[in-house]
Amino acid sequence: MQLQLMMSSSFSVFRVGISFVMMCIFYMLAVDSLPELSPQKFFSTLQPGKATLAYFCQADSPSTSVFLEELNEAVKPLQDYGISVAKVNCVAEETSRYCGREEDLMKVYLFRGSILLREFPTDTLFDVNAIVAHVLFALLFNEVKYITTLGDLQNIENARKGRTNIVFSYVRAIGTPEHRAVMEAAFVYGTTYQFVLTTEISLLESIGTEDIEYAHLYFFHCKPVLDLTQQCKRTLMEQSLTTLNIHQFIKTMEAPLLTEVAEDPQQVSTVHLQLGLPLVFIVSRQATYEADRKTAEWVAWRLLGKAGVLLLLRDSLEVDIPQDANVIFKRAEEGVPVEFLVLNDVELIVSRVESNMYVAQTQEDEVGDMEGPNMGIQDDEVAETVYRDRKRQLPLELTVELTEETFNATVTSSDSIVLFYAAWQAVSMALLQSYIDVAVKLKGTSSMLLTRVNCADWSHVCTEQNVTEFPVVKMYKGGENPVSYAGMLGTEDLLKFIQLSRISCPVNITSVQEAEEYLSGELFKDVISYSTLSVLGLFSPTMKTAKEEFIEAGNYLKGCVITGIYSGEDVSILSNKYAVTLPALLLARHKEGRIESIPLANTHGQNIVQIVTNASLETFPEITVENLPTYLRLQKPLLILFSDGSIDPQHKKVILMLVKEKHLDSLTPCWLNLNNTPVGRGVLQAYFHVLPPLPLLVVVNLHSGGQVFAFPSDQAITEENLLLWLKKLEAGQESHISTQHRGPFHCSS
Repeated sequence: MQLQLMMSSSFSVFRVGISFVMMCIFYMLAVDSLPELSPQKFFSTLQPGKATLAYFCQADSPSTSVFLEELNEAVKPLQDYGISVAKVNCVAEETSRYCGREEDLMKVYLFRGSILLREFPTDTLFDVNAIVAHVLFALLFNEVKYITTLGDLQNIENARKGRTNIVFSYVRAIGTPEHRAVMEAAFVYGTTYQFVLTTEISLLESIGTEDIEYAHLYFFHCKPVLDLTQQCKRTLMEQSLTTLNIHQFIKTMEAPLLTEVAEDPQQVSTVHLQLGLPLVFIVSRQATYEADRKTAEWVAWRLLGKAGVLLLLRDSLEVDIPQDANVIFKRAEEGVPVEFLVLNDVELIVSRVESNMYVAQTQEDEVGDMEGPNMGIQDDEVAETVYRDRKRQLPLELTVELTEETFNATVTSSDSIVLFYAAWQAVSMALLQSYIDVAVKLKGTSSMLLTRVNCADWSHVCTEQNVTEFPVVKMYKGGENPVSYAGMLGTEDLLKFIQLSRISCPVNITSVQEAEEYLSGELFKDVISYSTLSVLGLFSPTMKTAKEEFIEAGNYLKGCVITGIYSGEDVSILSNKYAVTLPALLLARHKEGRIESIPLANTHGQNIVQIVTNASLETFPEITVENLPTYLRLQKPLLILFSDGSIDPQHKKVILMLVKEKHLDSLTPCWLNLNNTPVGRGVLQAYFHVLPPLPLLVVVNLHSGGQVFAFPSDQAITEENLLLWLKKLEAGQESHISTQHRGPFHCSS
């Protein structure tokens, strides 16, 4: 049970860990999280096709603090869309286009690669919503049409008939929170629907809207319309314009208008229930089928976006329902029984649904649980990938699409990897892209069947498999309990999980000779490149409890590292060779060509998992956005070597020698390449106020006061000098240069 809880928590870490916001790192400082560059450095870092927002200002003049605070707040949401943000410090003698004139210094510039796309006066970017909205609006100019007249709208509507549905929005002004929410929706759905935007009240009045005080969003059903003289049906979104509400509304527009069912209403599930909307069943008899279907279609149009409508065929039901009931109402809340109703008027049915929506909304407002537009599309660093690849045609045929009819038969008859995703969600689409990339790499070589389930279409399958969040990857193998993937969204991490999951964990080793082959990497040489570590548990035949703890840990670590177990009568040969008392772990580090031994007396499964997880980390890693949270969880001060490029081999040799001699056991040694992780410049500026000469060694004590100590810049980084400095630190003879309170590298544990 404890390991199950750990697996659950590791999934939560995956959901949040892929965001650099995790554990309050790097971007918590108000201004220092905004990268500051010289003009030369800025233009040298521009990458072809990548969008960058830059604010140029005089380095020696007082900053516009309010604007910089808002720009800093926009760094994270814009990064979610693959857009970099930078503050460029101009020097007084600079005469370039962006630095030369005072009026140019009151603007913000949007580049794609080195090409200038747009310039914004700073007074139009009045807050974080305005910044995100304006930038996305500029980048999505093909997906979002801005119009001012009814004629413009009619022309677009006629052009879309028979081809594409339209999402039409009115917002009070460009840069409002509602405008940002619409732009975020266009980011996800802009290649599926034609987005149209206006700020003209008269245009809203002309299409019959009575209440024009607030922002509005309509869905125009133009794709089914083949007659150019026929007007597209329009559905008004009645909720407030927030990112979440718009996503949910569009999802209901994608669902079937009317579904026929012949099963127990209590067991029926659709996407509407997942979105918190009720289901309305119109009960039909064979004798009145045609009339009932017309009634159901009329109700479905009236309730579109508010409830799912189904036609229930009474004559085919195996369950009893009251003879006089003609409507069945099913709430979205789990465990609430369905209601059998007698409603002989369409308006009564509509009123029943709308009154329940009003009660639910009132309760939400009282609690204050309002989802605002600042939540963004996702809390992860995924949207850059989605934006870059959203028009790319994925070879979905390399994976098998599973349905309610084929799921169980497939996963029981073959070893399968299953991706559970929702096509409307940005994180899901990012992982789907990585998943397909993995399928391409494994084409014709893997015995594992790669499959996928779109939970938007097959919600019942996902519910049965305890999938309540998206996306999820699970491995089904040989009747064992499915194993969930809890790693990052990238192709390499997912490929590693799939390749290592092919191996039973732990592997049952049958002889001392086989154990030696296992430790050398020969036994699984085809996948050893995916695991930095091979773990072998050694036990005497009578150590039943200790073996059970290790097996439980091995099951949890499946897909992360290779684990094996040996408990033969001659196990003492191995324990003597590696000088360890049973029970024990042997950790084979293949890249370093060495084997460590760790006693396991009275060690529980969760502790074994922690030992192996920590041991699988690199000795002297390069810190990146993705791996920093992992190393922070070690709860040790960081010894960081900041470098403006690749690390000096001599410096690396010094650190590794001190690690080998166990002088750095109380620290986590690591290095940070400012070219690969530019935000490191902001971190150093937060510590030193100006960018110090590089390379530079610092110790950051996150978990005890947040103190920062710098290795003397006038000393060479040698074993002797570094060891002497660390001893002074330990003795309290060195003064810290700063204390981080909620700043870069701060961690709230």
